[in-house]
Amino acid sequence: MLRELCYMHTNLTDSDIHRLENIAANLPIIADLVKADVFIDCMTRDPNAAIVVAEAKPSTYPSMYKYTVVGELALRENEPAALRTLEIGMATRDLKAITQENMSVKQNVVPIKNDEGKTIGVLIMEQDITEHVNQNKHMEILAETAEQLTETLISFMDKENNITYHVNDAIVMFDKQGIATFANPMADELYRKLGYRDNIIGMNFNNLVFDGSVFDKVIGEQSFNIREIDVGKLSLQVKYAVVKQKNRLVGVIMLIRDITEVKEKEKELILKSVAIREIHHRVKNNLQTIASLLRLQSRRIDDELAKKSFHESISRILSIAVTHEILAQNGVDDVDIKTILSRIKDSTLDYGLAPHKRIQIEIQGDSFTVDSDKATSIALVVNELLQNCLEYAFPDRDSGSIEVWIRKGSMYSSISIIDNGVGFNVYEVRQGSLGLKIVNSIVRDKLSGDLHIDSTPAGTKIIFDFKNE
Repeated sequence: MLRELCYMHTNLTDSDIHRLENIAANLPIIADLVKADVFIDCMTRDPNAAIVVAEAKPSTYPSMYKYTVVGELALRENEPAALRTLEIGMATRDLKAITQENMSVKQNVVPIKNDEGKTIGVLIMEQDITEHVNQNKHMEILAETAEQLTETLISFMDKENNITYHVNDAIVMFDKQGIATFANPMADELYRKLGYRDNIIGMNFNNLVFDGSVFDKVIGEQSFNIREIDVGKLSLQVKYAVVKQKNRLVGVIMLIRDITEVKEKEKELILKSVAIREIHHRVKNNLQTIASLLRLQSRRIDDELAKKSFHESISRILSIAVTHEILAQNGVDDVDIKTILSRIKDSTLDYGLAPHKRIQIEIQGDSFTVDSDKATSIALVVNELLQNCLEYAFPDRDSGSIEVWIRKGSMYSSISIIDNGVGFNVYEVRQGSLGLKIVNSIVRDKLSGDLHIDSTPAGTKIIFDFKNE
C-alpha cells in the first residue's frame, strides 16, 4: 500500500520509498513506546497537501481513530505541523491540528530524510487535547518526549539516518538485561564531563544512572519516570521510558537533559524577584513617610483651603504607595486590578470620609492583572474619582453608595465609578477642577483611553477605559 500510494501521489525514488517501508514496518513499536497514534505522511504534488502512507495504533493505549486514514490527505489548513516539517526539514512540536475524523489533536512531527539530506516524509505522533486529557500532566511529558524517543528509534531502524546526532539531549538505550547498547554523541560528551573515560556502550545500567534508580523498578513502572538531580556542578533532568513490543520488554531508553543553565537562570530570577520586592517595599515606606510628614504639616495650618490641598496630596501619595505595597508582597511586576482597587477603597474610606457619614463603596466585576505602571495610573485615577464622590456627591446626606465596576475587554478594559448622589453640571466643573484635569491627563496620556462623565440629579457615572497590553 505504501509503495502504491507513493507512486501515485509523490515524486519519491525507489530508494526513498524503500527507506519509508523499513520505518513503517516498525511503526507499532513507536506507537507502543509513545502511547499515541503514529503516521508517516509524504508530500504530494499539491504543495498544500500531504498523504498518509502508513499508520500504527498503540496496543496498550486507546487509539483516537475508528477507521484507517492511510490514503487520506493531510491539508495544510488542518495539519500545519506536517506540511511545515515536510517543507523545511525541521521537527515541529506541540502544534494543534484537525484530524481526518475532525478531532482536535496536538502533533509532534519528525522529518525522515534520505542519504542526500532531503526530507522524504515525516513521522507524526498525535495526542488528544480534549479538556480532560489536556489537564493530564502525563500528556505534557509525553508531548515533550515523544519526538526525541521517535528520533532515536528511527536512528536504530536506519543506521545511515542518524537523527540522534542532532538531538540536544543525551540518549542511552539499554537492552532488557540492562546493558547499554547505544549512546548518542551528547551522551558521550555528558559522561566525559562527569569523568567517565571508557566507552559507555556495554556498561551496566547501575553504572550509568545518577539518581539511584534500579533497572527492575524502572521496567516495572507504567509511565514516564522523570527526576531532577544535581551531579557535581551540573543539574540534570533524567527521564526513563520502557520500550515494549506486543507486551514484551524490548529495553529502556534513558534521556538526560542538562538543565544547568536553566537552573542558573531560575536562581537569577529569584534573586531579581527578591531585589524588586525590596525596592517596592522601600518605595512604599518612603511614600508613606512623605504622607506622614505632610499630615503633620497640615495640622499646623489653619487655612481650610490649604489643609484641603494637603489632604488631597496625601491621598494621591497613598494611592501610589498602595500599588508598591502589593508589588512588594508579590515580587513581580503584574498586580491584580481588583486587589489594587480594594486597597484604594479602604484607603479612601480611612482618610477621606467624614466620621459622621456612612458611605458604602462596592468593588465588582472582572479580576485580571496589569503591569505596575498601568496599575499606578489606574490607582491615581480611581483614588481621585472616589475622593470627588465622597466630597461632592453627598453634601446634605449622611449615607450613600458608590459602585466601582471593572470590565475586562478584548482590546480595552474599563472602570466605572457610579454614585447615587446629587450630581453636578459637568461642563461647569470641568473648567476649573484640578482633580478632573489630573484624571483626564492620566487617562489620555498614560492609559491611552477616554473619560466619559454622565451626571443627573439622581447620581453620577464616570467611566474610563485603558488599552490592554
